[in-house]
Amino acid sequence: MDLLALRYFQTVARLEHVGRAAEKLRVAQPSLSRTLARLESELGVPLFDRHGRRIRLNRFGTAFLRRVDRALAELDDARQELDDAAGLERGTVTVAAESLLALTEPLRTFVPGHPLVDVRLSQASAEGMAEKLRSGDVDLCISSQPLAGNDIRSRVLLDEQVFLCVPSGHRLAGRGHVGLADLEGEPFLTTRPGYWQRALVERLFAKAGLELHIVCEGDEAAVLFQLIDAGLGLALVPSLGLRPETSRTVVWLDVDDPDCRRVLSVTWREDTYLSAAAQRFRDHVVEHFHAQAGPRSR
Repeated sequence: MDLLALRYFQTVARLEHVGRAAEKLRVAQPSLSRTLARLESELGVPLFDRHGRRIRLNRFGTAFLRRVDRALAELDDARQELDDAAGLERGTVTVAAESLLALTEPLRTFVPGHPLVDVRLSQASAEGMAEKLRSGDVDLCISSQPLAGNDIRSRVLLDEQVFLCVPSGHRLAGRGHVGLADLEGEPFLTTRPGYWQRALVERLFAKAGLELHIVCEGDEAAVLFQLIDAGLGLALVPSLGLRPETSRTVVWLDVDDPDCRRVLSVTWREDTYLSAAAQRFRDHVVEHFHAQAGPRSR
């Protein structure tokens, strides 16, 4: 069996759709179907259960995919390791993060100094990031929640306070700090389930025995302060988002709870080869945040 057939199988197995796999691979669908048929013939067992146009991995395909993923990952690592050993100043770094805002400043100083390194970003929940790491779709994750996995390693980038942001005319605006009991019945703006802001506010409210009233779920950080200023609701925001322009539109309040914090970490898999480009980017991000460490003032 050839590597091309294995890569075709891997893509179809992950998507469980021949048409979408053909589009992703940029090959004709009939050609892809013939390649899969030849592979199954060579193996002597069907890899998919077919129901009309729908296909699903069967037990043979599931077992085969585990081995194919491992074999292709080893080959990809070997190629990258050889490139690094040859001193080639190029490479691709794939990074997933819950919020891309944390990466804007590190990228500002990394990209100009590494013009041949292709940095690719994606946004995902903690569960999505863990899956991307396991599948090899990303090299690094920037996470505010622990990612599950025995082979996953991480370094803390930032341990920061999380504030409550309220409209300037809100009843709590002049308080300076608030307790969780003060937030009962208040409307909240937060992210979709799976992201750290949602996990934090749900955890704090559950601990205080309060019912959480969510009026907006979204991931557009750029409009969050405008929505707060418009009076739609309140939000928990990390100190990383504290800038002069946001201080003019909303009021930032301390929350009287030691758990109202965020721990931001960079995470990678220990059992796979991390390219020189990915290592450089990881180390650069660590150095950036450690250089910025220190008390934040409002």
